[in-house]
Amino acid sequence: MPPPQRLIGIVGKTNVGKSTFFAAATLAQVEIANHPFTTIEPNVGVGYVKVRCAHVELGLPKCDPATGYCLEGWRFIPVKLMDVAGLIPGAHQGRGLGNKFLDDLRKADALILVVDAAGATDPEGRPAKPGSYDPVEEVRWLERELDEWYYRIVSRDWDRFAKSLYDRNPVEALAQRLSGIGVAKHHVERVLRETGLEAKHPREWSREELREFASRLRRVSKPMLIAANKADLDPAPENIERMRRELPYPVVPTSAAAELALRRAARAGLIRYIPGDSSFTILDESRLTREQRRALEYIEERVLKRYGSTGVQEALNKTVFELLDMIVVYPVEDANRYTDSKGRVLPDAYLVPRGTTARQLAYMIHTDLGKTFLYAIDARSKRRIGEDHVLENGAVVKIVAAAAKR
Repeated sequence: MPPPQRLIGIVGKTNVGKSTFFAAATLAQVEIANHPFTTIEPNVGVGYVKVRCAHVELGLPKCDPATGYCLEGWRFIPVKLMDVAGLIPGAHQGRGLGNKFLDDLRKADALILVVDAAGATDPEGRPAKPGSYDPVEEVRWLERELDEWYYRIVSRDWDRFAKSLYDRNPVEALAQRLSGIGVAKHHVERVLRETGLEAKHPREWSREELREFASRLRRVSKPMLIAANKADLDPAPENIERMRRELPYPVVPTSAAAELALRRAARAGLIRYIPGDSSFTILDESRLTREQRRALEYIEERVLKRYGSTGVQEALNKTVFELLDMIVVYPVEDANRYTDSKGRVLPDAYLVPRGTTARQLAYMIHTDLGKTFLYAIDARSKRRIGEDHVLENGAVVKIVAAAAKR
């Protein structure tokens, strides 16, 4: 059984294209409209990261994915996406749907912040003249809302909590206290080290230090990428360059509307298009209406030639492989044929944290396999590897375990 899918939150203020981004990434049917608060209940769906499939490197004719799919040598591996209600200023105080929005994000492993790079929506999410609002400021106030949310959770009953730590490990206690928002022990350790607060007992922290701890913890436990959406509209290109200079997050130029149009056209058999590609091929000109042809020409000129892709697939890949530092490994049962017990070739592609060992992979596959682990085989080299061997990206691995006792 594959490990639990990572959860990526699709966030941003209202009316910037979050639901379009979600629909493009998942091809789910969600409500998309040009007014605030279209999304009220979170939409949860499956998107995919894209990697070159191991079957190509191994010289195999095909693979047989049990989850996800493989298209022309590209393996698409599932990740869970959640599109939540939009933010407006004051959301952490309950304005709009702020409390619900933030509660929905508790279990997210990373965030994709969809921003109107053209500056064509005001802070309340109402349509405005392109260029009339600053997307850099949009990111900054969204940061403040997220920081205030974290601070509210961290500081709740802080004095009583800090006093209770006289005979407890502060790191473990903080991690346990904040586990409900996805904070782990290694997150706490890192933030304490980076802020220098590891040298002070929590009961000695000032309110300013507590705020700094909460803000840093938010960045570490909910790493964030900016999807600079509506990148086809002027003055988005200039704004995107400024966002890259002034913001501490990766920024990906994005046109969610273009990606959604291309995927729908491909599904309808009008074009050949693989998500993330820099071009598409029209399969039958006669089937296109004049409006469809004009739309495709616009996407080609204003998006693909300008940026190299629509940005949707790139945003997902960067979030998983760079922000979350995941790698892909392929567990198999037959190291010679690269198959499982049913004869399927490379059926599983696991997304696992970089640094995962062979034994840790065994536990991900099945608890009993981890407990009875003997050794593993690197199917590419046919070399035996031990329990502490750190797996590399693209590894194909057979786990060998002791026979179960009867």
